[in-house]
Amino acid sequence: MTKKLIEIAAEMVQTQVSLTPMTTADIAFSLRQVFITLQQMQKAETAGIDIEVTQPAAEEAAPTKLSPADSIQNDKVICLECGTEMRQLTSKHLVSHEMSQKEYRKKYGFSVGTPLAAKSLTKARSKAAQKRGLPEKLQKYMEARRQAKAKVAAPKAATEAVTASKAKRTRLRKKNAV
Repeated sequence: MTKKLIEIAAEMVQTQVSLTPMTTADIAFSLRQVFITLQQMQKAETAGIDIEVTQPAAEEAAPTKLSPADSIQNDKVICLECGTEMRQLTSKHLVSHEMSQKEYRKKYGFSVGTPLAAKSLTKARSKAAQKRGLPEKLQKYMEARRQAKAKVAAPKAATEAVTASKAKRTRLRKKNAV
């Protein structure tokens, strides 16, 4: 017994709904799109026409229209490219979309400092760092580095001043000699 196109479309959308949460409007839209696509494929198959296969745009590939701010949740991060849910959006995962974390942030409007990890994971890492005293150690390191740069810059400025005064004297001597 062969299945009708509507049954095939319904099964496909049902599988999609089981994998990602969708609103009723999203389900209805998806069902229409799948059914229309299956109809076109059936017509092309019966007419013997080759269908041009194209890669869907990134916006169309994402199963739900999720805003970038909503994609980073307390217990998970949802990839805006494919809809995959994970605790942290890794560069290894983004390579499958042929992009880096920097490109992903730029495409979806995240600031450079925004972690691509679940909020609970970010908080846990922050608490662990504070427990180990990293903020205080970082401040001490930064201050020591500033002081070291200042020490290096001070002798350099004095050397440049001495060199400039020697150059003036040399020019004056050459003028007087002429």
